[in-house]
Amino acid sequence: MLSPGLSMLWETTDAEQAMSERFGFDSADGAARWLTAVLAEHWDLAVQEVPRLTLSDRNAIAWVRTDRGPLIVKLSCAQERFAHLATTTRLLTDLASRGIPVAAPLPGRDGCVRLEVDGPSLPLSLAVLPEVSGTWLDVADLDTVHAAGACLAALHAALTNVGAAGLSSKAPSPLPGRMSTWLTDRDPGRMPAASARLAELVADLPALSDPPQPIHGDFRAANILVADGRIAAVLDFDEVRLDHRVADLAQASTYLATLFRDWGPTPALARSALRAGYESVQPLDELESRWLDALTLWMGIAAIPPQDDGRWAAAVHAPL
Repeated sequence: MLSPGLSMLWETTDAEQAMSERFGFDSADGAARWLTAVLAEHWDLAVQEVPRLTLSDRNAIAWVRTDRGPLIVKLSCAQERFAHLATTTRLLTDLASRGIPVAAPLPGRDGCVRLEVDGPSLPLSLAVLPEVSGTWLDVADLDTVHAAGACLAALHAALTNVGAAGLSSKAPSPLPGRMSTWLTDRDPGRMPAASARLAELVADLPALSDPPQPIHGDFRAANILVADGRIAAVLDFDEVRLDHRVADLAQASTYLATLFRDWGPTPALARSALRAGYESVQPLDELESRWLDALTLWMGIAAIPPQDDGRWAAAVHAPL
């Protein structure tokens, strides 16, 4: 898992400098003291230790040892996202009640699961979650990848029954228009043959009939915990947005293997296992299947970095 102490999740910048500039804490000890006071005041928790604090952009994750066991505290200083984060945190409670493996947040004294409090230099939004035991998904374990696909389908079914009010995402434009705009204006041109194949795939594809719904938006190995061959928890719902289910499945197929600073493509066998697991719960109709193939190709092309070592380009050429 992650190293103890203060660290950056994926950035290479200095962690202490980032913590000071973004959150206003003068040190990791200062952050621990602040967390101890806030959790005592708003959650009635007695903090014993803060062994790990990891920063990611304008978010932070603190591992805390308390009188109620090990917990996770998620922090954000991105004030424009506070309403969205409050919505997605409440969503976890709803999903847990529907049997989806998520870390259901602990309500504070006032019953809220996400609070805005004064930090050292600016307001901070925080939520307290149980620490779930497990290891990150290994895409070489095809049985577990199949289980992850089934879990994603069950998650999508549960998300159709929750409201979208409060999400920062608005309903996206229909897929044919999005694809046409990308091919015309945003394609970096790194794989012309693949882009031409994509244009052929979408040339006569009608829009999907199912309306956009809340989707996870970041379903990948770093956000999937596995224990004893089962999916122990799906993590990080901060990127929940409105889109079609197959867009989420295509994104997961593309990025499933990524782990923090290790951003390798998903092997073809794992993509197939993920899809098979998904369809074991929610079969795709013909139009959804065609769009899944197109979206997976599109996202694969878009994922190729400027200095590709050949792995991403090879993944685009691999059979779906």
